[in-house]
Amino acid sequence: MIFRGNHRQEEDRFMVKSYQSIPDYGRVTILVDKKTGVHYMNTWMGQSGGLTPLLDENGEVIVEKTE
Repeated sequence: MIFRGNHRQEEDRFMVKSYQSIPDYGRVTILVDKKTGVHYMNTWMGQSGGLTPLLDENGEVIVEKTE
């Protein structure tokens, strides 16, 4: 936790692992949860978006040790 005045603020939990703009379609960002190591794919296309765990070739959630 970070303390600022009388307020506690969480440290950034997610980090951006990669970011890609896809012309005419939108953007894809890979996020990593620094507490669990789970990778998520965030998509944003026009006025909508989505978030889902990123899977490997065997259908398993990608988890990477962090810190």
